[in-house]
Amino acid sequence: MITVYGIKNCDTCRNALKALKEQGREHSFHDLRVDGLREESVVQWLDAAGWEKLLNRRGTTWRKLPEAERENLDELKIKRLLLDNPTLIKRPVFELAGEVVVGFDAAAKARLDELTAD
Repeated sequence: MITVYGIKNCDTCRNALKALKEQGREHSFHDLRVDGLREESVVQWLDAAGWEKLLNRRGTTWRKLPEAERENLDELKIKRLLLDNPTLIKRPVFELAGEVVVGFDAAAKARLDELTAD
């Protein structure tokens, strides 16, 4: 089963969930705002995808951060920022078969297809 982490009002998350449903892929949704975020998940995602891919620098949350918070980034600072501000995570994040896939672009869709192929 695919676990989809995201935010219910995120258009990309909604598109991903709709696509999974249409394809008949079994999945569950974990809303980062409602259900929270575990440190273990963030550590796993950072290890699997790297902070450059996981950190959403395009969103409002990033732009609203003080400049000092956006400078001199390292993995420890990123982990703290993501735990304090889950909306800084690029969405959606998929967990399946021990793998982590971030986003819903063509490459992410192809990887999901590979991981769910029978």
